Amino acid sequence: MKQFLKYVFATVVGIGLFFLLSAVIMLVSIAGMGASQSASAPVKKGSVLRINLSGALQERAGELDPLSMLSGKMETPLGLDQLKAAVKEAADNKKVKGIYIEVGSDFIGGAPAMLQELRQSLKEFKESGKWIIAYGDIYSEGAYYLTSLADKVCINPEGMVDWHGLCAVPMFYTDAMKKLGIHMQVFKVGTFKSAVEPYILTEMSEPNRLQMTSFLGSVWQQMLAEVAESRGMTTEQLNMLADTLTALRPTELLVESGMVDTLTYIDGFKEMLRTRLELKEKKDIPFVSPAELMAAADDDDEDDRIAVYYAYGTIVDQESSSYIPSTETQIVTMPTLRELQKLRKDEDVKAVVVRVNSPGGSAFASEQIWHELQLLKAEKPVVVSMGGYAASGGYYISCGASKIIAEPTTLTGSIGIFGMMPEAEELLTEKAGLHFDVVKTNKHADFGAESVMGLLARPFNADEAALMQGMIERGYDLFTRRVAEGRGLTQDSVDVIGQGRVWTGEQAIELGLVDQLGNLDDAIAEAAKLAELDKYSVDEYPAEKPWIEKLMDKGGDSYFDARLRSTLGNAYPFAMMLQQMISANSVQQRIFARMPYEVTL
Repeated sequence: MKQFLKYVFATVVGIGLFFLLSAVIMLVSIAGMGASQSASAPVKKGSVLRINLSGALQERAGELDPLSMLSGKMETPLGLDQLKAAVKEAADNKKVKGIYIEVGSDFIGGAPAMLQELRQSLKEFKESGKWIIAYGDIYSEGAYYLTSLADKVCINPEGMVDWHGLCAVPMFYTDAMKKLGIHMQVFKVGTFKSAVEPYILTEMSEPNRLQMTSFLGSVWQQMLAEVAESRGMTTEQLNMLADTLTALRPTELLVESGMVDTLTYIDGFKEMLRTRLELKEKKDIPFVSPAELMAAADDDDEDDRIAVYYAYGTIVDQESSSYIPSTETQIVTMPTLRELQKLRKDEDVKAVVVRVNSPGGSAFASEQIWHELQLLKAEKPVVVSMGGYAASGGYYISCGASKIIAEPTTLTGSIGIFGMMPEAEELLTEKAGLHFDVVKTNKHADFGAESVMGLLARPFNADEAALMQGMIERGYDLFTRRVAEGRGLTQDSVDVIGQGRVWTGEQAIELGLVDQLGNLDDAIAEAAKLAELDKYSVDEYPAEKPWIEKLMDKGGDSYFDARLRSTLGNAYPFAMMLQQMISANSVQQRIFARMPYEVTL
């Protein structure tokens, strides 16, 4: 009887799972067909490109996560690539009259350089003679920075502009780990290599405070200058307003100060927009989305091609196999090498632009990708376009390019190496009551063997610690040698500007770490120049996976990851770094060339 009930239960569960999966596939298929139909609709005369600022700004738009659809979110992710392309198409398309930027209260923003690149595209759009208007209830600092160049900035009478300046508030886990009985063994090279500080200190070191003050100041001054120019204000006025905490001030102050133009509810704004378009009362405004506009655009069909290869996310040796969902977009070694090899062998690809947006990651993986890019460079020009970040490992893979182009606010440099090994002798032995014994044939046969779930059961002895530090120092020597060779500098001079220090693109060009300030379009133009091309098409790599493959591959990791980020808050980076160390299969995978933090506006 028990066996019978067990089989019945298993059958019921199986049928239930089948219908659930069928429902998911049907729902997403319907959504996909709807999206396909809307994307193929022709652009109407007098259309307005509507850019909906919501969620996080990503490097590429991609496709909507199927499980996000089930949660009720039906819009595709906000991709910088698609937004820039749509803005450019809107400038050239005679049917498009202007751009409406709809500011959502849930706009998370993105790295300063990504917002700066999008803002530059919008600025170039205005040079076509067309208009931009913006409306929102709540303008975050990043949203206001973007929309401040609009011909009209409108806000709900009860809304707010959160303009308060930039800050960094790192979290330190040292004492919390001590209470758990976990100690982080740290090995590093670089006075400014501060990624290890949250695990061994309780406050910022002075070098770290110095570098953070420097690059945050550089980013803020650029933001002030750009907003001041657009709004006809001075940087002093904008600084004074930041010090008054505008988010808590009456909205009338925003109009009086010149930060916004009009206070109106959404219905009043829509009437304002109809008047601008000379539409009759109650006539629908012909909005067009970035995806719809790009679907209607003509594709290039030149035989000679420039490949844009997107390398964004954390650099890793292999994809995470942990039960914890993948935490970030990843640059995985072997798939990346295979894609670059294909581009090297493709005779129609005359030059490659590598779009790097990475805070770094595995030092070993960075070296492998650097090597493959050198093989590629030997056969055709390789230009690096730096996005939000090209720091540490992100700079490692960039340094040997034919030319490097960065945004003024790109965070780059961070030339340094570190390794971390969590040791939990107190937790495992004294608190959990576990004990270990060993039989070995050689002196270091038990190196790393005494562990539970990736936590070492004893600290390194003096010999092991010295060998580990030596490995880190060799890694740093190799890193600085790669930079010196690629940038035409001496290794000693690279060491001076290295030491793990983070620089903005504006600062890096003065140090010789980058060649030119500009965006992805500038990098493509430079690649065409180096390849001596007058006519060419631009193709993007790697190809996006279809949604069904993502569903089967990742199991909806990106959806669950978003929930994890929201739940853990500031503790999220700690949990992910600890997970990466625990799931590492070797010491090599615990050696990082990574920037210590990410900055989001």
